[in-house]
Amino acid sequence: MNHQILLVDDDKELLAALEVKLQKEGYQIDTAPDGEVALEKIRANLPDLVILDVNMPRMNGMEVCRALRSDDKTRDLAVIMLTARDDEVDRILGLEFGADDYVTKPYNPRELILRVKGLLKRIFHFQDNPGAQEDIQVGPLSIDLGKHEVQVDGEVVELTLTEFKLLAHLIENPGKIKTRDFLLEEIWEYSDGVFSRTIDTHIQRLRSKLKEAGKYIKTVRGVGYRFERSE
Repeated sequence: MNHQILLVDDDKELLAALEVKLQKEGYQIDTAPDGEVALEKIRANLPDLVILDVNMPRMNGMEVCRALRSDDKTRDLAVIMLTARDDEVDRILGLEFGADDYVTKPYNPRELILRVKGLLKRIFHFQDNPGAQEDIQVGPLSIDLGKHEVQVDGEVVELTLTEFKLLAHLIENPGKIKTRDFLLEEIWEYSDGVFSRTIDTHIQRLRSKLKEAGKYIKTVRGVGYRFERSE
């Protein structure tokens, strides 16, 4: 399957170079110079993945991501955000607005390609193989593994597919400690611990979305996380 990817960046040279590298990997590539053009293209022809730069004229990456997540037709679209190096605010805001992953600039093209491959693989595998069809209830938290739906106190919680898969993995293994490296390999399909901050940022955002039910996700200091079905 030739996945379609939309690249969105106002840096023409970077855009052209990345387009060539991704085409060599077999992807079908379209480009957009800013957020407004990107949304027009997405609505006309839905891609499998969008790679978004944060800082762009007219409409930045955060605004694009928020628009995608607020539309039922595009809310499950895979998004990778490109952020300035070590800009913790951009990373957290990107995930808060619904990005599935982020890569910091300047980046190694091979790293970005690995992120692209991992994200597309886990999303399409998860859609084709949803796993158990059971409902799990823990206090105010309810998760429907078949419908990919999460509720807290009867209200639906909007999660990205990455957030849902992370929660589903933890909740299906109650009491078991999952290291950051294990989760990176299992959920993100990375094996390099340098990306372990990705896990921490996603867990932080997941807890925030789950509100009081976020307390069931316990931190094991210096190791990783576990899900406790009791308070």
